[in-house]
Amino acid sequence: MGKLIKKQNSSEEKDKKEDKAAGKSYISEVERVSLELHQTAEQIKSTADEFYTKLPETKNLEEVEQRAESLKRAAANTSKALAQICVVYDELNARCKDIKMQRRHRRFISAAPANTTIDLREKEAGHFAGGLNIYKLLLICFIGSFVGVVIELLWCLLRHGYLESRSGLVYGPFNLLYGAGAVALTVCLYRFRNKGAWISFLGGMIVGSVVEYLCSWGQELLFGSRSWDYSMVPFNINGRICLLYSFFWGILGVLWIKDLYPRMARLILKIPNASGKAITWALTVFFIVNALVSLAAVGRWSERVKGLEPSNAVEVFLDERFDNERMERIYANMEFGE
Repeated sequence: MGKLIKKQNSSEEKDKKEDKAAGKSYISEVERVSLELHQTAEQIKSTADEFYTKLPETKNLEEVEQRAESLKRAAANTSKALAQICVVYDELNARCKDIKMQRRHRRFISAAPANTTIDLREKEAGHFAGGLNIYKLLLICFIGSFVGVVIELLWCLLRHGYLESRSGLVYGPFNLLYGAGAVALTVCLYRFRNKGAWISFLGGMIVGSVVEYLCSWGQELLFGSRSWDYSMVPFNINGRICLLYSFFWGILGVLWIKDLYPRMARLILKIPNASGKAITWALTVFFIVNALVSLAAVGRWSERVKGLEPSNAVEVFLDERFDNERMERIYANMEFGE
């Protein structure tokens, strides 16, 4: 028995040396099994090639059919195993890359934390906005609404040389389109945060395009206006979305879930548990009131463009507080239909 174990250990050491010589530093058990399976499949194919010539003379075809069914089941089991291994590989490889990026030192800006690091810190802290709960989504909406406006303001300055309002609300530099987009991307891509970037790219294309289309359709339905029109861009759908910007949404999906979301989650982790929930609900009330006032102000602006006079005290207040000049500054790109 001792000789057998010694012989087996010697064989394993020999295999390891051969693997090392071939440039393989680590061979997992599943890889060894896959090599054995490949060898078995080669043997089955070789045996089958010889059996095909004798098949016309075979009397018991039922046994042949049973063999075929067994091979079919083997193929199905192998396909399932392959799919499971690919999933594990994709996630393990993605997590490793994210951690390597996290550890990479940059000169002017720190690297984003890996999502797996954020998961661990949230779990250890027992944070009120841990995981994917309502508090985190509300905070992401608020932060995204602000950051989106700032980025677009800077883009306008770099592209055109001047600053122009990109706000979507009458109070403060906030645009709920960006907030809604950030929430939608987070909800749909959160489960893929530790997986390969290609999934986030496809998810970003789909989610961003749907959000953009619904926002454009809703604005035109409610106010008869549009803030963007892609009718002149190739491969567009009703001028609301187009392939080019859908591609950009895909890039944003990867950038969001792999870089921006973990940065935002790290920022949210700094909000203390003791006051975090109260702060979140206070901001929620502010945004709700802000959104309602904005809807009323835009609605009344639309009526003024059509030449309609105010019919009550609320409309008089809106006319005085949010006149055309102020609304044109806030919504610089809004156009009303005929």
